[in-house]
Amino acid sequence: MIESLLVANRGEIARRIIRTAKRLGIRVIAVHSEADADLPFVAEADEAVLIGPPNPALSYRNTEAILAAAKSTGAQAIHPGYGFLSENAEFARTVEASGLIWVGPDADAITAMGDKINARNLMAAAGVPVAPGTTDPAADLDAAVTAAAEIGYPVMVKAAAGGGGMGMGVAVDEAALRTEYDKVRAFAERMFGDGSVLIERYFPRVRHVEVQILGLADGRVVALGERECSVQRRNQKLVEESPSPAVSPELRSRLLAAAVRAGEAVRYRNAGTVECLLDPATGEFFFLEMNTRLQVEHPVTEYVYGIDLVEEQLRVASGLAPTFDPDALSPSGHAIEMRINAEDPKRFLPGPGVVRTWVEPTGEGVRVDSGYTEGNTVTPFYDSLLAKLIVSGATRDEALDRAKAAVAAFQIEGPKNNVPFFAELLTNEEFLSGAYDTGIVSRMR
Repeated sequence: MIESLLVANRGEIARRIIRTAKRLGIRVIAVHSEADADLPFVAEADEAVLIGPPNPALSYRNTEAILAAAKSTGAQAIHPGYGFLSENAEFARTVEASGLIWVGPDADAITAMGDKINARNLMAAAGVPVAPGTTDPAADLDAAVTAAAEIGYPVMVKAAAGGGGMGMGVAVDEAALRTEYDKVRAFAERMFGDGSVLIERYFPRVRHVEVQILGLADGRVVALGERECSVQRRNQKLVEESPSPAVSPELRSRLLAAAVRAGEAVRYRNAGTVECLLDPATGEFFFLEMNTRLQVEHPVTEYVYGIDLVEEQLRVASGLAPTFDPDALSPSGHAIEMRINAEDPKRFLPGPGVVRTWVEPTGEGVRVDSGYTEGNTVTPFYDSLLAKLIVSGATRDEALDRAKAAVAAFQIEGPKNNVPFFAELLTNEEFLSGAYDTGIVSRMR
């Protein structure tokens, strides 16, 4: 097993990784910006290194500073968490070229799946269903208009190098396409350094379902069930649950088999997620993208499968067998995760500030993965995620009951937060029925 680990991230995911690593007896090094010096993850690590000012480009995306911290502390491995450098193939290559262990898929897999058009084509060749769309970037606006006419409106205009729900726009006709194409292309160039754009069929009433895969050290790829991720605002997830209330045993079998094929197509190792769009009317699903990292919502899979995904990541990176029998996976129960963000519960606009009160819910089947505590300052420099509230139960109804109680008990004062939104959602009949889709939040607003 790895003996020392540098966590190249911050907030709740850094704490989450630190918790497992310390349980396994691994020495843990945290890196942090000036803005995060007082956050819990810094205090909980065995050693902490300041790597730069608040600007992420000068700290959490500063590869030279992170590698220098690894060298000065004698770290053996680097875990990137999610976001920041987690899907940066060049950083992964540099880490391994420096003689360090990269806790994630190799750079070739990251590269292959990082470009959405290349990923679509790879998946189609592997027999994974893909939505109608372009097989090459739409080189200019005229090419986009031609492609959209062939696919049929409405279409989704997407940044080929994007991720995390960013760099997307919906066009219902040619006039809208002309606007969205220029907007998405400019955003993609600014955010990702790559203005390539793809055009896909847009499904107005669709569910977002993903499959957790794990590429093992012996070369096998296993699927650890699916997660429902259809409660979203601005194409970004707010709630995830496992198993999906929309997935039958027959559909689950097809989904998981397709996800394994996707992983095998790129010789995937470590944790990853195959994201799909599901048409609830027909039961058809289509490949959306593969996230070559640990997902924010991984705890719901941990509850249902009774495993620690961070431990499994560390075991794969160490060349060790998993803690479970890959041939005898047995999910049970139901789990739901709610992303507690520093944003108002109506328009979801960021609301940083000093945390004056922080009281986390407790009880059977309740877990909180938090990045902050009382007295900390939520700054405007990073993602608005404050914590993840995860609940589990023997059934979905039991998990929902525990979710209602936990949301009512969660007290946060200071920064704006979306806890009241979850209280509203948990009384929404559409959500409670399980028959919801990605438009549920817009219908609530």
